[in-house]
This record gives sequence, C-alpha cells and structure tokens, in this order.
Amino acid sequence: MEIKLEDKSLTKAERNEITNLLAQQSLYCLSDLDQMWRLMDLVWDKYGCDSKELNWVVIGQFYSHPVWLLNGLFIEQDDISMRHRQAISDWVVNQNFKKVVDYGGGFGTLARLIAKKNSQIFVDIYEPHPSEFGLKRASEFSNISMVDKLDETYGVLLSTDVLEHVPDPLHDFSVMIDSVQVGGYLIIANCFYPVIKCHLPQCFHFRYTFNVFARLMGLDVCGVIEGAHATIFKKQRVKEVNWKVVRTIEFISKVSFPLIKLLAPILMPIKRKLFK
Repeated sequence: MEIKLEDKSLTKAERNEITNLLAQQSLYCLSDLDQMWRLMDLVWDKYGCDSKELNWVVIGQFYSHPVWLLNGLFIEQDDISMRHRQAISDWVVNQNFKKVVDYGGGFGTLARLIAKKNSQIFVDIYEPHPSEFGLKRASEFSNISMVDKLDETYGVLLSTDVLEHVPDPLHDFSVMIDSVQVGGYLIIANCFYPVIKCHLPQCFHFRYTFNVFARLMGLDVCGVIEGAHATIFKKQRVKEVNWKVVRTIEFISKVSFPLIKLLAPILMPIKRKLFK
C-alpha cells in the first residue's frame, strides 16, 4: 500500500507517525484494504483496547491516533471507496439541500466533495475526535463547519461507517433522527461485520435487522443510493420511540443472530426473489 503524503495540512508529527505505520505493513496481506485494516488493528492492540471490556479512555486515544488520518488518506486514494462517496455526494447535491450534517465525518472527504460540487450547500461535520488535519482541511471551505454538538435540524444527515463503532447504535441512531427535519433524509452506511477489531461484536446482529429498527423509529426505508453502500431513510413524521418495544426486539435480534447468520446463505436468495 502506497500513500502519498505531500498534503501540506499534515503536521510533522502526523507525517512521521503515518510513515512509521506504513513501515509496519505485512507481506502477507492480500490487498491494500486488508493492509489498512491490519494497521488499524495494530494501533487498537497498542492501546490495549478490548471490544468486549470497553475502556473509553484508551478507546478515545485510539480514535485520536493518526492511523485515522492514514485511513482517510487511503480512502481518498482508493477507487472503490471514492466511487461510493462520489455517488453519495452526487445524490445530496441533486436533491439541492441547504444544510447537511456529516455525523462522525471527521476526515471530511464527503463534506469536501459536497462543498466543492455546490458552494450554496452548507455542511456541518459532527466529530467527537477531530484531528488537526481535519480542522485545517475544513477551514479551507467557507461552507464547511466543524461542530461538537447538534444544535439544529438538517435536511439530510450522512453517516458512513459509524454505528458499528458505538456501544448502543440505537441510541445514536435516535439522536441522528432527532437532528433531521420532518421530510428530510438520513443516508446511512453501516458495516456490522468483524473486519477490524474496533467494530463491536455486540452490534453485529444489526446487519440483518437495522431496517426493522429504522421503521420502528418512524423512518421510511427508501432503498439504496445507486453506486454506493448507503441506504436512504426518510423522516416523514415525528414519532416518539417506544423504547420498551425497541429494546425487546433488540434483545430478540441479538439472541437470534447466531441462527440467522447460519441460515442467511439460504434465506437471503429467497428474500431477494420475493422482493424483486
């Protein structure tokens, strides 16, 4: 995996840390993506993080580490990753939203794509662990702001590969929904799979049931964005979440996950045929 480090927004410390990480690449990785995931796992282990015994002090250090800058640089140099983000940004621009929030979008790739394509769209990046690099890159655009809380509602909320990292995805999802105007949209891309160690196993059952919870929480499922791994949800109304029902179904989803995972290779082709 070769990453260009010419970007002047990188500090000397960030550049040195990324160079050190790249020097730890393995000859046995089959792809650049596998290489990137392996380096992220090395940093996870370096801090002694544990996906079952969650220590948010050390996990916070992990999410502030320059490996996330490396991941962002990798995404911007990876054709497949950028095709997905181009498709999402095109969809947003074509809908002509006035105010957008990228939830957990600290590196800012998606925000910058939207801001470049339409200078009349204002994009907030909500990021609990902003890097100096991300702040510098965002400051280059008059229509991008970094925010540390959600004080307003938006026409569309974007969230790519966020919810698999949090201990209670449904709580965070409800915060996302509350941040969207009635008639607005949420564009959500999840990866509830154990591809890297910071994807929390307690979330994996949502790979089969996430859309069920979206409907329970008042959203319409509109399909996926063509050319991207993101699902479109529409907020048609304000709905008070019945957390007793949601948590009960969440428990059922969790305990039935091993069986569903076992049967998925059989059930998924049938589902695709029934819902063509």
